Amino acid sequence: MKDVKLNELSPAWRELYDAAVAARKNAYIPYSNFAVGAAVRCANGKIYGGCNVENASYGLCVCGERNAIFHAACAGEREMTELCVVADTSGPVSPCGACRQVMREFGIQTVILANMKGDFKITTVEELLPYGFEL
Repeated sequence: MKDVKLNELSPAWRELYDAAVAARKNAYIPYSNFAVGAAVRCANGKIYGGCNVENASYGLCVCGERNAIFHAACAGEREMTELCVVADTSGPVSPCGACRQVMREFGIQTVILANMKGDFKITTVEELLPYGFEL
């Protein structure tokens, strides 16, 4: 896992971060007031955003990371390469276990953890979930 600052991001990673920040603005968060945005880049270069969507029945809430991946999947994408997730946290936000497993399912390699202050950690799904579930 590597710590980086906003000015150290490659243009491609900055584009992914900007898409995640834009998606975060659409978060439906009436219960926690904790907005999360995510963006996934596919092998063909297309980017799909997602935000967290809450529900009064908390178990039905869906994270921004999974919504971004599912958005891409709904568009027919199956090869995804990298994902950025952002929230207004003191340090870069970290995905939950369910999101890590879904990232692994779709072959995402690089994961950019970020906050709204411009702090980043660059990591891999393998580092986040070394022993993921497989059938």
